[in-house]
Amino acid sequence: MATPPPPGQAIDVHDVRALRALAHPLRMSLLAALRSDGPSTASRLADRLGESSGATSYHLRQLAGFGFVEEVPGEGTGRERWWRAMHRSTRWSSEELLAQPGGREVVDELSDRIVAHQRRMLAAFATEREDLDDDWRAASSLNDWALRLSPARAGELAGELNAVVQRWRDTQEEPDQPLVHVLLDLFPLRDYPL
Repeated sequence: MATPPPPGQAIDVHDVRALRALAHPLRMSLLAALRSDGPSTASRLADRLGESSGATSYHLRQLAGFGFVEEVPGEGTGRERWWRAMHRSTRWSSEELLAQPGGREVVDELSDRIVAHQRRMLAAFATEREDLDDDWRAASSLNDWALRLSPARAGELAGELNAVVQRWRDTQEEPDQPLVHVLLDLFPLRDYPL
């Protein structure tokens, strides 16, 4: 049976301190694991991530302090607390955060971590694709679109594409099916890498 999604759709982060808390590599991994696999304990997460349960417990409490995770009500004991993600995704406005002191640094740090994570996801897909059945091979998609757009139009396109994925998550999701990852990136490059 598939893991139920976290209770909320998305959290909008407006505070540099909250984004900085999220930018920590272990915290990002903990939140990703809770979102993809469902509720867990600090000990189980420690085993999965190759960390100590003390470290995972500490970082879960830090995430809880900013509203990213919470203890599962009515589950666990004093020593074996269960945690869950509070939201399915995290959103922020780079424009809003760049205007705050320290915003540029934390947006850059988090962007670097997200790019590294997407590299790992694509590498994992490249490794696993040989084991996919024909239906999943046909359904999988890697694209490289290029358009000439102003920053305003690029922002408009990103909003429209994100809205399509959100609509699909809201209305078309099949809870008994595997988790499908959609990487949706939009950025300018001075030179196309060959």
